[in-house]
Amino acid sequence: MFGIGTLEILIVLAVVLLLFGNRLPGTMRSLGRSLIEFKRGLQGADETKPAATVNSQTAASKDDKVAQS
Repeated sequence: MFGIGTLEILIVLAVVLLLFGNRLPGTMRSLGRSLIEFKRGLQGADETKPAATVNSQTAASKDDKVAQS
């Protein structure tokens, strides 16, 4: 397509690995941690909405009990 063969791609990847090889593990580690944190944030957003409505319903029922007393 671009006139780049498999051998040229392997050479470029080898040069990139030599240049950035020492930083690559730290970069991948931080990328993994940020992905995990993002997933936790998505799950936390789903869990927070029902909890907020449960808390407001619980507070409303407590107010009703106090008003009835």
